[in-house]
Amino acid sequence: MNFYDEISSQRSARVVDFTATGESVCNLLIVGCGMIGREHMRVATLLGRARVHGIYDTEPVSISEAVRDFATYSPQKLVVYTDLKSAADDPAIDAIFICTPNFSHFEVLQKVKHTTKPLFIEKPMATRLDDAKAMVQMAEEYPTFIQLGMQYRFKSQYVDAFHEIRKKKSLGAIKTIAMSEYRPPFLTKVRQWNKFNEFSGGTLVEKCCHYFDLINLMAGSRIESVYALSGQAVNFIGFSYEGKESDIHDHAFVVMQFAGGIRASFTLNMFSQELYEELIVTGEQGRLLAAEHSSFSSGIRSRANVMVEVEGHSAYEGTEVTYPASIETSGHHGATFFEHEAFVDQFENKPHDSASCEQGLWAILAATAAQESAATGRVILVKDFAAEHGLNDVLSW
Repeated sequence: MNFYDEISSQRSARVVDFTATGESVCNLLIVGCGMIGREHMRVATLLGRARVHGIYDTEPVSISEAVRDFATYSPQKLVVYTDLKSAADDPAIDAIFICTPNFSHFEVLQKVKHTTKPLFIEKPMATRLDDAKAMVQMAEEYPTFIQLGMQYRFKSQYVDAFHEIRKKKSLGAIKTIAMSEYRPPFLTKVRQWNKFNEFSGGTLVEKCCHYFDLINLMAGSRIESVYALSGQAVNFIGFSYEGKESDIHDHAFVVMQFAGGIRASFTLNMFSQELYEELIVTGEQGRLLAAEHSSFSSGIRSRANVMVEVEGHSAYEGTEVTYPASIETSGHHGATFFEHEAFVDQFENKPHDSASCEQGLWAILAATAAQESAATGRVILVKDFAAEHGLNDVLSW
């Protein structure tokens, strides 16, 4: 099952009365109660098919914020665990969400994998390729399942774009893919971990693995080479935390060659005022543009649109595809809602369209290769780069 087998309006129609979806089928443990952990808590409660049973975090402030936030939308009792082992081993817990800072994903995984409970790991799966490789190997033998937090594939404009291009073949054979994001700087996180490559994995891994996932899926073939330019032009210059100066990049240009002749590009700018994402795909029959304009400012409604410039197409001049406000505002413009739906479907052994560990590895492999290219000024041959990191025995070429 693919995430684009249905269009965004079908997803929206199916959950118009999402509060009446029945009893929850599993109890969740949320490990890491920062911004994304709290988003998962809200969305799980909104969907209603899983219940947030308990939380764990090493940061007291994050725990306090999560407890306070949870009380505003749920009357349920929330268990606050004082150590990770007792939390993971609690028989009341059916599944575990790992939402801690990037650099700690792999460490947390080692401490909970013995439970063999279904796992959700936020993106990026890891900050090091060897850790990501170990995760892929583990997933192949894990008795339940591991899902990765690649929620951008569930955004309405990308669901519809993929449906048009990959399902309906509206453009014919794909020739070029261009992805871009313009947005404000990284937000404040606990201990400012996202301002440092050491902890985030680098901007292209941390922020942009979503986009490399989408580009990989749209190309439908393996990435062969990468060339990139990136740097720190505006954001956090002179910023330091605990004596360490920020080295996080705030812009990038990446060009990619895929097997079969498809060429792709990715542009990132993180010193813009508003949020704007755009995917442009051209094929033999025409061009598709999928875009989203949103904002960190309150009162500005997010809008997602798709335009299909193919003769006679109903969306030739564009059509709005934004999810209903109740879902769209729940997190990542509604994408997290459908990501949770996929998780519970997988929990119930139903067809699902979630991201696998191998797909996560392909995304951060492309991102890491781009960062290597930017650092060295070289074109990176991805298969050779993967071999240098011992990855080819876990990747299907």
